[in-house]
Amino acid sequence: MIEILDTLVSLDLFKVHFCCDLAKCHGACCIEGDAGAPVSIEEVEQLEDAVEVVWDDLQPEAQQQIDAEGVVYPDRDGELVTQIINGKDCVFVKHGMFSEGKEGPQTPCAFCAIEAAYRNGKFHWKKPISCALYPVRLSKVGDMTAVNVHKWDICQPARKLGEKLQLPVYQFLKEPLISRFGQAWWDECDIAAKEPKKAGYLD
Repeated sequence: MIEILDTLVSLDLFKVHFCCDLAKCHGACCIEGDAGAPVSIEEVEQLEDAVEVVWDDLQPEAQQQIDAEGVVYPDRDGELVTQIINGKDCVFVKHGMFSEGKEGPQTPCAFCAIEAAYRNGKFHWKKPISCALYPVRLSKVGDMTAVNVHKWDICQPARKLGEKLQLPVYQFLKEPLISRFGQAWWDECDIAAKEPKKAGYLD
C-alpha cells in the first residue's frame, strides 16, 4: 500500500489489468453475489428518483421488492446496499442484448437500467459510485480511505482483456476515480504507476 493524499492505495491498481468484456461475462456483476451494490446515504435519493424513470424496465419481482422494502437495505455489516431479488440480482437490472459492433453477434446481457437511462439522456445520474468504480472497493482505515482491487472469478474475462490491452485498473477507471477523488489524486496515481521510485515505493 502507498499513501496518496488521504488514501491508502493498493499497488494492485497499477499491477492488475482490467477491461470489462460484456461479450464474455454478460453483465454477471449485476446478477451475481449475495448482496446489492454499496451506496451512500446521499445516493439513496438518487436511486429513489431513478425508480420513476426506469420503472418499466425493471423485472416484476424487482418492482414488488422496491414497493415492499424500498431501494436499499442494510447488509450484514450494517452498510446500505441496493435491494436484490432471487438472493442475487440487483433490482435495477435490465435484461437485453449486447453486441460489440453493429455487425457483431448479439448475446443476452444484464445491464444497469439507471446507466441505460443516463446514456439515453433520460436521467441525470449514471449509477452508484461503487458500481462505477468496480473492481475497486473502498473501505475506511481510521481517518484514511483504503483503495483496493477486488478479485472476483466472474471477472476473469475482464482481467484477460485488460492483460491483452495492457490496461491497468487505475487507467480503466480513470473517469470514476477522478469523480470520486479528484484530478490531483489520479495524477499522483499516474506518477506512482509510471515513476515508482519518484513515488517512493521502490528503492
